[in-house]
Amino acid sequence: MEAVTSTHVHAGLTRAGSSGRGHVLRLLLALFALTAFFATATPARAATAEPPTQAAYLADRLRENPVYVTDQLPRAVPRSTAADFTRLARRTGVPTYVLVLPGETVRDGKALLGAVHDRLGRDGLYVLVDDHSVTDATAYGVRAPADDAWTAQLYELPYDAGPLLSFERFTEVVALGPEKASARAEAARATYEDDEPEAMYIGPSDRRNQSFLTGILLTGVPLSILLLAAYGHRARRRYAGSARKADRAARRMPPALPVVASAALAAVAVALTATAVFDQTASSGTKPPTPAEMSARAERVAAGLRKDPVYRDPESPRVLDARALDRLHQRIDDFRRSHDGGPVYVALVPQTSGSESAGDAELFAAAVHTKVGTDGVYVVADPADGTIDAVSHGLRLDGDRLLFDLPDDITLGDSRADESDDHLLGERLDALMTFLDRTPRTDRPVEGPSPAPAPSPAEDNALPPLFATDFWPGLMVGAFAALLLSAVPAGVTALVLRRRRPATEPFERLPFTAPTEPSASWLRRTAYAELSALVREFTEHGEQPLARDRLDAALLLLDGDPGRARRPGTDPATLVAVIALARAGRAALTGQDTDLCCGVNPLHGAGVRLSHVRVSATGRRLLPVCELCRDTAIAEPLGIPPRLLRLPAPSGGDRLPYYDATDGPLTAVPRGIARVVERVRETAGVH
Repeated sequence: MEAVTSTHVHAGLTRAGSSGRGHVLRLLLALFALTAFFATATPARAATAEPPTQAAYLADRLRENPVYVTDQLPRAVPRSTAADFTRLARRTGVPTYVLVLPGETVRDGKALLGAVHDRLGRDGLYVLVDDHSVTDATAYGVRAPADDAWTAQLYELPYDAGPLLSFERFTEVVALGPEKASARAEAARATYEDDEPEAMYIGPSDRRNQSFLTGILLTGVPLSILLLAAYGHRARRRYAGSARKADRAARRMPPALPVVASAALAAVAVALTATAVFDQTASSGTKPPTPAEMSARAERVAAGLRKDPVYRDPESPRVLDARALDRLHQRIDDFRRSHDGGPVYVALVPQTSGSESAGDAELFAAAVHTKVGTDGVYVVADPADGTIDAVSHGLRLDGDRLLFDLPDDITLGDSRADESDDHLLGERLDALMTFLDRTPRTDRPVEGPSPAPAPSPAEDNALPPLFATDFWPGLMVGAFAALLLSAVPAGVTALVLRRRRPATEPFERLPFTAPTEPSASWLRRTAYAELSALVREFTEHGEQPLARDRLDAALLLLDGDPGRARRPGTDPATLVAVIALARAGRAALTGQDTDLCCGVNPLHGAGVRLSHVRVSATGRRLLPVCELCRDTAIAEPLGIPPRLLRLPAPSGGDRLPYYDATDGPLTAVPRGIARVVERVRETAGVH
């Protein structure tokens, strides 16, 4: 019995041990399965090494080649210029390391050069160049007059010399040695401290002025010769006193053929002289980039986004800490797995005017989408100025809401974001993901917007032909000037008639002639002229609903009396609103209608697109802009604040931007003419 019992117990223990080992084995298999599941479910970013810091990345590039030219400035500094920078760097006589980077990505040039030197561990002359000139230079362990060379190139060269010529002058002064370089810097400072060197190139506006002047002279000079000769002949006949004396006076007048020949020779002389004097063909000395250089950055970003949905530009300072980055990755994963969600790609890349997209974030997002080849929401977050743009391509999202209703706190940030080095991008990108989660879904995938292509580098750098653009208006002005010069009485009569029936400015000239701080008399005169022209043209063209609405709104602002526009005491903001409505009404009658009005200066007339523009040193606004303001916002963002329409403050004192100087209907201009009409009706109590 004991033997049997012992045997049974042993067998039971054996089965129990086998069962325990089975449980352990199954538990281990389950753990391995979970590990494999999470390893496959985790995006590829888990296997991607943390990208190096800005200084470490740049040091690695200099370790490969002592001259590094970014791929982010192909319009201003193509990467092919690296050979020219290398050739010039050899002139210094010391090891020279050159970084060509967008100025927007560098917070402190001296500190960055010091950090790169520490990472690289090599002594030499370290030089930082942006898309305009040499910005910083420091010598480590070598004898090189970096500060004096920087000072000399700063004072000796005009602002438009360009980065390559600036670096050439810098190396030239470094090669002189410390004593001569110091003397050169002092001489440059003394010579140009109060008087900058003359610009080397002209811009499109300068070329338009040249074309305008050429047109004036080309018709004004020969036509003046013909008219003055004819007027003199007529005057002699008038004052001859008798038919016999008139005949003798007529015989003394030169025949018509020599006069016509003189006028023709004058026209030829004007044309040849203008061609010789105005011989510029380019607005800068930048070499045209190759197609590969224009697409290099988009390909780099696209390659990074295929590995990780968040791409951080290695040439820029870090703006997302590890916690914010993990949070963003988690939100992206959640949105991808959500109902009717999809991929989200975030590119933390600066947008500059020298880039392939000319600073247009939507255009850059479209290029990256094409390179990645996957539909999704493409987010472009600028680590330099903190702006955020988001575009949906091929997802079931309401694209209009994403394009027009994205809050300014997300796209532009607030005062806290402006004061923060990282622009609070982590917090704002998290808010963007919440906005995406709440964006209404559509029945079918929606294609993203197709932004207009950026101008080609050749067109961007080339000047218009001399006999084009404003040359044609110049011909007309020249003819008018000749008529005025040769017939003063006729000119006086024309001015009197113009006073009785005021003339309006052509639409295409408005952005060039509209004042930024108009006087009260100018506003009264222009408001009356525009409103009178609208009434006249409305009567001639017949009923037109849009024109009728805008005419009625303009009259409501003046209590139904057009003559009130000419009377002193009318509020300037009201007069500007009348001008904008009258011009929009005239445009509707002539088939040039658009609901957009330039939000930088409503006196510029129609707007061509919505754009984030810098309206102050620290603030940006989404405004409709005319063609000239759009070009200014891209080429020279800080040129927009001086172009803002400023009106007297209600309480007196300095003038304010029009949207701060009034709370009336004029403040609705950034949202379109239709909204201005609605505000006028609301104010007047008309429905």
